[in-house]
Amino acid sequence: MVLTNPLVSDRMRTLTSLKQFGIFVPEKSSRQPNQTTMNVKIDTKEIFYVISIAEEKLTANMAEELIKLVTEKQKEANKSIILDFTTLVEIEKESIDLLLKWHEKIYQDKKSLVLFGLSNPIKEALNEVGMLEIVNHTPTESEAWDIVQMEEIVRELDTDFE
Repeated sequence: MVLTNPLVSDRMRTLTSLKQFGIFVPEKSSRQPNQTTMNVKIDTKEIFYVISIAEEKLTANMAEELIKLVTEKQKEANKSIILDFTTLVEIEKESIDLLLKWHEKIYQDKKSLVLFGLSNPIKEALNEVGMLEIVNHTPTESEAWDIVQMEEIVRELDTDFE
């Protein structure tokens, strides 16, 4: 008779399910002591990706990792980006700089970048460098969807008149 721990079995099923939906789940044994990993969920919609960051702090290394991940995803289908910042309470200045550069590239590629769910500490950090004046941000995800869709319509109208 084989005894199995139901908690371990449930955890394995959960990890497998999370990986199937694009959520990065680091294996305990594969993590290096100084390695920075980030937990994200990517939800693919028709014209954009919704990227949920399941972290409290966004470091520069994590921002680089996020940008690389999405850049790879963009090779499949170039879409606009909605970033879910609802869990973030801290962000490094270097991360903000990377996000600003990424924002510029996304708009050069005629796509949109919208942030939503900004906590007060995140708003303050972004405001200190003027990012709140540059990047679209909304309180809710549905409002972020609306901005992406409106910008897409404007781009379509612009090409119709050229």
